[in-house]
Amino acid sequence: MKILHIIRTKPDKTVDYLIKSTTNGDQSKVAELFKSDIDWSCLVDDIFSYDKVISWW
Repeated sequence: MKILHIIRTKPDKTVDYLIKSTTNGDQSKVAELFKSDIDWSCLVDDIFSYDKVISWW
């Protein structure tokens, strides 16, 4: 299953652990929105192409 993690703020240790535990290799991706170089068009495409999207505050 392809999983996309969208992170709005820098993750703490707990969130980081949960992301790593649900990530399954090359089929998962992490989008870090707290960084300034976001390709919004690519992010929208990713949202629709991944099987599961998990948003983190």
